[in-house]
Amino acid sequence: MDFSQHTVLCIGDIMLDRFFYGDIERISPEAPIPVLRKARVVEMLGGVGNVANNITSLGGKAIVIGLVGKDSQATVIRDVLLQKPAMTSALVETEHRPTISKTRFIAARQQIVRADEESNLALQPSEERDLIAAVERMIPGADAVILSDYGKSTLSLAVIAKVISLAQARGIPVFVDPKTKDFSRYRGATCITPNLKELALASGMAVDDEESVIAAARQVLAGAEAQAILATRSEKGMILVEAGGEVHTVAAKAREVFDVSGAGDTVIATMALACASGLSMAQAVQIANAAAGIVVGKPGTATADIGEVVQALNDEDASANQLHLRVQSHAEVDQMIQRWRAQGFTIGFTNGCFDILHSGHIALFEAARAQCDRLVVALNSDESIQRLKGPTRPINSFTKRARVVAAIRFVDCVTEFGDDTPFELIKRFVPDVLIKGADYTVDTVVGADVVTAAGGRVYLAPLIAGESTTNIISRSRERG
Repeated sequence: MDFSQHTVLCIGDIMLDRFFYGDIERISPEAPIPVLRKARVVEMLGGVGNVANNITSLGGKAIVIGLVGKDSQATVIRDVLLQKPAMTSALVETEHRPTISKTRFIAARQQIVRADEESNLALQPSEERDLIAAVERMIPGADAVILSDYGKSTLSLAVIAKVISLAQARGIPVFVDPKTKDFSRYRGATCITPNLKELALASGMAVDDEESVIAAARQVLAGAEAQAILATRSEKGMILVEAGGEVHTVAAKAREVFDVSGAGDTVIATMALACASGLSMAQAVQIANAAAGIVVGKPGTATADIGEVVQALNDEDASANQLHLRVQSHAEVDQMIQRWRAQGFTIGFTNGCFDILHSGHIALFEAARAQCDRLVVALNSDESIQRLKGPTRPINSFTKRARVVAAIRFVDCVTEFGDDTPFELIKRFVPDVLIKGADYTVDTVVGADVVTAAGGRVYLAPLIAGESTTNIISRSRERG
């Protein structure tokens, strides 16, 4: 999974988040309030800036557009952006409002007060004009767009409409984090990502369970003319409802929740990057869910890096393999391959009867797994083996053979095919690596043409001399 070649244009309310840490040792003589003695101050990007932080943490590139005032807070934001080589600043300076800043005063790990600086002034014509000009200038370099709406005036109706129109003209997706109950403001967006409270306000419906969330999402989809609604449900996970009727429910990862701050920014950043890289929204949700599970386990407004996300997805696969027998239907293998490809893994495929398992088979699986990240093994059905080897075979039924093969650590999943060859399965799965034993040549490997035409390769694994099921059966008969 590599997002390094993808750039997301992030436009919305840019903020400066300040954390003022200190100690309280006395009460003020001027009033019955504690005196906080400053120890240190931490400054970081907030609002759409935190979305951009998530983009770069995941390995992508971000272009940041937002309004800043002519003040020291704007200078700090620019300095922070300059220190981040994967971020491009396209900030718009205004004389009509201060830079939005939030200063949190913290003592003994407890926030005791927060001071905000912002203006309630509606977006002015000159600001709107300059923001649209910045979007027009920067969008040619973007593969996706995020509208990060915190309700602080940056995203006016005209700005939103222009951004979505420009993105549609370029064929790139637009993701929206809403802060209004009127989702029609975002008409034409690719995906809107409300939390449950936002979805309830927008739909005017209850969102108490999965069915009601889906109904509410469908209600607002029509008005927004969007392609999808992704409802984030905190500890209950996420539900993606697509305009075509598809629904994808993803359970939250079981972990201790330390702080949910910024989890929404992580979700929308991951969705945008994943879809920009060519993945479907259903695939992107799986990755976004893993990323969100990481950030809620960290204190403060945190981000997830790409290594942590890949590890979380690997752990998910390992857990699934421990809990369930790795024998899958063709449709289930399709889904597994989609998920693995979404994680950037290469898929290997080999096939055979594997009737009486022996050391030669183990050597084949080991060599095959060394050529790929995930290995799919297709077993001939009992009927297929009878046609190929006669009425006395197989010695072991498919169920028994599958259980044994699935228990081998080099094998990630097992499936069945009933034809004489696995050609139709290879056409369906299109693996990156097709593996057979060295008693074949590339020209005689079934499906080699399909795999190589798709940019994959064929690997011929070395054999152990004398090891075969037929030889084992012969030796057994000779001995009695």
